[in-house]
Amino acid sequence: MPRLENSLKLLSKGYAWLPDERRRAGKAAVGVRLGGLPAVGIEGPEAARFLYDEDHVRRSHAIPEPVQGTLFGKGAVHTLDGEVHRVRKAMFVALLMREDGIASLVERTTAAWDAALPSWSRRSEIVLFDEASRVLAGSVARWAGVPVRDGEVPGLARDMIAMVDGFATGGPRHVRARRARGRRERWLQQLVRDVRSGQAEVPEGSAVDVVSRHRDADGTQLPADVAAVELLNVIRPTTAVAWFMAFSGHALIRWPGNRERLAGGDPAYAEAWAHEVRRFYPFAPFIGGRSPERNEFAGEEIPRNAMVLLDLYGQNHDPALWDSPYAFRPERFLGRKIGEWELVPQGGGDPRTNHRCPGERITVALLSALAVRLARLEWEVPEQDLTIALHRIPARPKSGVVLRVRGTT
Repeated sequence: MPRLENSLKLLSKGYAWLPDERRRAGKAAVGVRLGGLPAVGIEGPEAARFLYDEDHVRRSHAIPEPVQGTLFGKGAVHTLDGEVHRVRKAMFVALLMREDGIASLVERTTAAWDAALPSWSRRSEIVLFDEASRVLAGSVARWAGVPVRDGEVPGLARDMIAMVDGFATGGPRHVRARRARGRRERWLQQLVRDVRSGQAEVPEGSAVDVVSRHRDADGTQLPADVAAVELLNVIRPTTAVAWFMAFSGHALIRWPGNRERLAGGDPAYAEAWAHEVRRFYPFAPFIGGRSPERNEFAGEEIPRNAMVLLDLYGQNHDPALWDSPYAFRPERFLGRKIGEWELVPQGGGDPRTNHRCPGERITVALLSALAVRLARLEWEVPEQDLTIALHRIPARPKSGVVLRVRGTT
């Protein structure tokens, strides 16, 4: 059967595109064309295993330039394979997966949230998405060793959000994303040069220190432009937790019966909340790479050099994996061990070795802590548009979640 061009369907349907195509085909893998090139969409734990096996799928030369030029950066760890990837990834694992490092970032971020509360309560309204992004951007930058003055934080947050918001579209959002990346790469390149020359000092063991000193698999230091890219790959995704905070606000408004339990601060429930927000709400629609050789999955032929796309949104709503997948139920994660190939909002597998995001534990820790604080706030919800359009990638509540903050409970 000929593979049909699906670019317009992707643009019009967004997150629903791959799930709809697979349902129409009635199987776990479906062959299509995107931009005139063959592609295969796959879903499920075995599909995730398949995607992360470098014998089946490679990342090198797979990420389109518009995504590199906005979201990840050129030369980033996301674009590497093999030993080069493993050595670079080890740097991120050392930075992002240490318990003491995660705890210190959470402490810094919750302190920044608490410090912002008085100003929120003095204003008539706040936009939760915007305020969360500022709290997160300032906190992670300083945690990473990047010197940022208070007055610089709003601009930094806007640029980090722009890089994420414009990666999957054209027009003004994409232009803003490219400009933001260029501006912040130049800023961090200069910081790396100053650290290496001794003109600037940063805390030992901080991200700036580690990335500036890192040597790749060939024994050479990262070029300053690549070092800047990798520093942004610490700051940008952490700031993007603002999406999950806006989704948390949306969930508390839509299902207020969860609020009291979340506000109680039980760590197990707070973590379950974080997992359910990441499962239920749309963030990354899919991830992918290229097949180095002709292959097949679930009976679908994968041509050599075809794109292989793992349907993240579809897998996180697969009824074979999740009971009542379109119901928001944080309690589904209480007492449940999550398989590393099941819940895939930020990829699957072992983040220490493959392409799964090593900052996922940071995302869960920050979201768990901040969602409890959000539930404890006294706020009113003015009239607004809280719709979440699935054709928009990345999706978010249209209003950003507007609140009238009165204080804390």
